Amino acid sequence: MSTSPRPPIPGLAPGAVPIDNPRFHTEPAALYRELRQRHGPVVPVALPGEIPAWLVIGYRELHHIIGDATFFPRDPALWNQWPRVPRDWPLMAMVNRRQPSIHYTTGAEHKRHVDMVVPALEAEDTYQLRRHAETVADALVDTFCGQGEAELIDGYAKLLPIHVLGRALGVPDAECPPLAGALNALAAGGDDAVAGHQYLSSAMQRLVTAKRAMPGADVTSRMLTHPGGFTEEEYVLDLAAVLAAGHQPTADWIGNTLAAVLTDDRFAASLAGGRGSVGDAMNLVLWEDTPTQILAGRWAARDTYLGGQRLLAGDMLLLGLQGAHGDPQVRYGGTPHSGGHKAHFSFSHGEFRCPFPAQEIAEIIARTGVEVLLDRLPDIDLAVPPAALVRRRSPFLRGLAALPVRFTPTTPLGP
Repeated sequence: MSTSPRPPIPGLAPGAVPIDNPRFHTEPAALYRELRQRHGPVVPVALPGEIPAWLVIGYRELHHIIGDATFFPRDPALWNQWPRVPRDWPLMAMVNRRQPSIHYTTGAEHKRHVDMVVPALEAEDTYQLRRHAETVADALVDTFCGQGEAELIDGYAKLLPIHVLGRALGVPDAECPPLAGALNALAAGGDDAVAGHQYLSSAMQRLVTAKRAMPGADVTSRMLTHPGGFTEEEYVLDLAAVLAAGHQPTADWIGNTLAAVLTDDRFAASLAGGRGSVGDAMNLVLWEDTPTQILAGRWAARDTYLGGQRLLAGDMLLLGLQGAHGDPQVRYGGTPHSGGHKAHFSFSHGEFRCPFPAQEIAEIIARTGVEVLLDRLPDIDLAVPPAALVRRRSPFLRGLAALPVRFTPTTPLGP
């Protein structure tokens, strides 16, 4: 009995750009302009191991594929490259077909996860969340306010979200710093990404076990009481997804906004006008320096054309959020105009858009972090030339490796 030969695994398209090109984090705006001129709105890229994918940087093309879950589903099982992907592939945590979580399910199964996770987040008391964020932010500022200088990424921006989100989920405070390290490694997609993913999973397993034994008024306990027949693995994966999606992008939102305030005259002038301008600055950062630059992904359900490129069934599409924000079709003179300033993709779009309660929690944490710091250290200034600031080496999440500042020493608020 004969069988039909398997179709060949698609290879790299001509001119494919390595996703580890350092210009994705050193000068993304210039790189995206060049890629758009060379390839158009859909760019062939090479993932680790010379694995091909498409990076969508056209605003209209991105809006189309994110909004069409039938033609471009978020279903990693469709990927035509699985035979080439090793088990220890550094981006496996971002693209995993074996995970029954809110990130990797589709259709009715995805809705089942949403119906558990979103109400658990929605029930968070935003007033208490803001109060706790203020308490944590003040405590962090107290650790360096008397010194006249500080480094605000490791010492502030990376610590605030994990402690506030940890309290919301019921994570013990002592678990938060190592969790922040694991999440940062996971987001960077480097050699230690697999170890970071393993630590995150084990921490969420401990959390589920603890909350089964002693429930509380927290997101995890509410998820565990949902009548959906979820497995232990599903709870662990959904909690890991909530924490991973909430911590690092929020930390980078804080860091990128503070960097903009200290280096960009537009933001400085705006902030001088009043507290309401902090929100404007944060929103402009989502357009021009968004924490999530590239998001994986969507898969072509069948052969098609997009942005002048021929896609085969099972091809992966990376969502180039920052690239789309710079699309000349939605900007006049460098200013975004499509649908107003809220038309960015920083929280994605369509069926798999970041749920509103999660957006609200992230904004509360980020805005509180910026406001508390500016209130406590009103004459804060950058301690190095702006050109000396270094971005973390990642094409996916954009954040600073360090943000050194100086200020007039003040007295801590705490005892």
